[in-house]
Amino acid sequence: MEVVCNDGLKYDKAKEVKEFDDTKAGVKGLVDSGENLPKSSDIDDICLQVPLIDLEGFEDCRRMENVNKIREASETWGFFQLINHGVPVSVMDEMLEGVRRFHEQPKEVKMEMYSRDCQKLVRFFSNGDLLVTKGAADWRDAIAFDFRDGQLDPETFPKICRKAVSEYMKYIIKLKTILSALLSEALGLSSDYLASMECMETESLLTFGASKHSDPSFLTVLLQDHIGGLQVLHRNYWADVPFVQGALVINIGDFIQLITNHRFRSVEHRVLVGRVGPRVSVACF
Repeated sequence: MEVVCNDGLKYDKAKEVKEFDDTKAGVKGLVDSGENLPKSSDIDDICLQVPLIDLEGFEDCRRMENVNKIREASETWGFFQLINHGVPVSVMDEMLEGVRRFHEQPKEVKMEMYSRDCQKLVRFFSNGDLLVTKGAADWRDAIAFDFRDGQLDPETFPKICRKAVSEYMKYIIKLKTILSALLSEALGLSSDYLASMECMETESLLTFGASKHSDPSFLTVLLQDHIGGLQVLHRNYWADVPFVQGALVINIGDFIQLITNHRFRSVEHRVLVGRVGPRVSVACF
């Protein structure tokens, strides 16, 4: 697509995109070369607070309380933050550091993993929709781990973050079982209902940032660093999802909205970039 700018100069987006992708250096490579990236617009100036749910005691005395809070958050926000969820803070911190170490490697090392082939179970890429979007690019680099059928050989992980990813996923799979039961009960069903439908049998792990979207999955578990930047659309306002030490962000995906006949909401959300510095996040779909 060729665009004529206000100054009369012609801008060939397809050519620019191809040249960027061919570098296989990603967004970080662009920044390291001295390029300035566009900043996202600011948050709406209104006080809205995403629900924070404490899972401590969910197996006994506080189970019904937690089920009710999850139901309310899923019906009204489509988002909530979890604390005391069973994933140690040390494991979460190491996961973020492992991702950061990967992205800070020399571009020559990362280029070996660069691919837009979705059939590859472990790959590094930049701006996932870069070649198809007509709007502004999402300025992000990502490393993806596709746990198809729930299994993925750790030997295929980059060595620099292999241990961190393996340990983190071990806890996330346990949390998946807990959330499946609590969400089932929040719908007034038996605790094994969603598990029996095999709604959460496959995991994909992705490190990224993104423009406005909803998630085409069942559920997303997000780990974000202290930079924050995540916002959720609530009552036509963009509300911050602030960083909370030790918290995981949970959001309802399009699929659960569909099977609950829109009782649980999959809402649009976005990530602001360029506020302070590079943001690291890990999403498990």
